[in-house]
Amino acid sequence: MAEFRMPSLGADMEQGTLLQWRVGPGDVVHKGDIVAEVDTTKAAIEVECFEDGTIGELLVPEGATVPVGTVLATIRPVDHPTTEHPPSPQRLASDAAPREVTGSTPIDQVRATPLIRRLAQEAGIDLSTVHGSGPDGRVLRGDIDDTVAAHDIASATPARAIAPESPRTDGATYPPPHIRASGRARDLATRRDVDLSAVHGTGPDGAIRSRDVEEATPAEESPVIPTEDVAAPESSSGPRDRAAMRRAVITAMTRSKQTIPHYYLSATVDLDAATAWLHAVNEAAPVQDRVIMAAVQLRAVALAALAVPDVNGHWFDGGYRPSVSVDLGVIVSLRGGGLIAPTIVGADTIPLRELMVRLRGAVSRARSARLLSSDTAPASITVTNLGDLGVETVFGVIPPPQVAIVGLGAVSERPCAVNGLLGVRPQVTMTLAADHRVSDGAVGARFLNTIGDLLQHPERL
Repeated sequence: MAEFRMPSLGADMEQGTLLQWRVGPGDVVHKGDIVAEVDTTKAAIEVECFEDGTIGELLVPEGATVPVGTVLATIRPVDHPTTEHPPSPQRLASDAAPREVTGSTPIDQVRATPLIRRLAQEAGIDLSTVHGSGPDGRVLRGDIDDTVAAHDIASATPARAIAPESPRTDGATYPPPHIRASGRARDLATRRDVDLSAVHGTGPDGAIRSRDVEEATPAEESPVIPTEDVAAPESSSGPRDRAAMRRAVITAMTRSKQTIPHYYLSATVDLDAATAWLHAVNEAAPVQDRVIMAAVQLRAVALAALAVPDVNGHWFDGGYRPSVSVDLGVIVSLRGGGLIAPTIVGADTIPLRELMVRLRGAVSRARSARLLSSDTAPASITVTNLGDLGVETVFGVIPPPQVAIVGLGAVSERPCAVNGLLGVRPQVTMTLAADHRVSDGAVGARFLNTIGDLLQHPERL
C-alpha cells in the first residue's frame, strides 16, 4: 500500500492546503496522472501519481490545511480488489442520472468541507438536501455538480434552452448555469472583477483554474503587488503574496546561517571552448531545440556533483547522507518578487537537450506559480544564477538540509592571458558555498575545478 503525502517546496515550507481532488476512491491511476491540487505560500502544486494503482482512501478533505508530509491518500497495486469503494462521483457525474433525494439533514450536521459549502452557496444549493456520496455521507464536489445538473434539467424551459441569460418580462434574468471553477479561481475572479462565464476553463471537464482567470484579466487591470511590509488580503484557498513569501525565505535563510557553518570559494572559468561548441550545436538545430549557456553550465554542475559526492546530499540527524543521484534545484526569481526553487530530478542522467527542455518547463511553471509535484522533489544541490542581471559574482546561502549551493555570474568578455599573450575571452565567475561539517576547501576546490574542466571540454557534456 503506497501513500500520497503533502509535498514540500523547500525547507521553508511547513504546510499546504488541499484545493481539489482529481480522483476518488476506486479510480485507477497511472504514473504521471494528476491526482490532486494543493496550494502553498509560494505556488500551487499539481500532485502527480508516481506509480500505477487504484486509489484507496482519501484521508484529507478538500479545503483542509495540513503539515508537509501528511498522508493525503492511499494507493493500492493494480491487481488489488477494488470492490470496497464505488467509482469516483467526479468520474461518473457526466453519465449518472440525477440522484433521488429521500430526505434532508440539518445543515449544521452535513459533512462537507468549507470549500464544498462555499460552492454550494454560490450555486444556490441547500446542502441539507444534498445526498453525500463520500465516506460517512460526506458531500463531495461531484454531489454538488449532480444536484446543479438535476436542478437545471427540472427547471429548464424552451426560452432558457435558447437564451440562458435572456431578459424576462419582469426585467430580471434567468439564473446563469453553474460554473465549474476552483476556489482560488473564484476568489481571484472576484478581486479582479472578472466574469467567470466569459472565461475558458482548461481544467478537468472545462473547470476554470486561477491561471485561466489571470490570462483573462486585462493587463491594465492587474492588481498591484504589495510591498514587503504590507501583506495582501489572504484568499480562502491559501495566501501567496509577496510578504508571506519573504517571511518564508527569512525563516529558511536564518535557519541556514544559524545552523550551517558555511565556507566560500570562487573560480573564474574560461568559456571560449563551450561558447564555440554551443554555437556549432545550435547552428545545426531547429530554433525550438536550441540550448542556452545556462543549461550547459547546469549540466556541468550536475556531472561535477556526481564526481564529488561530498557536495551532493543532505545533513540529517547529525550526519551526512550522500545522494545517489543529482537532483538539481534551480532558484527562480519571480516577477512579482520572491524566490522559488523547482528541482530537476536526475540531472546527471539527462542529455543536454532534454535538460534544456526540463529547465524551460520548470522556470515557466515556477513563474506562473503552477508547479508539478515532481518539481518539488528534495534537491541534493542547488544553483543560483544572477548572470542575466549583470552580476559578476554571487555567493548563495545553502538551503537546508542540503550542504552546498553553486553561484553563477554573468558571462562576459574579459581580458586574460592566452598562451603567453593578452587576449579577450568569454569567462564566468563560479562560486561555491558549502557546509564545513561535510567538506573542506580542498574538496570544494576539486568540485569547482571539475566544473571548469567539463566546460573547457564541452564534448563530454
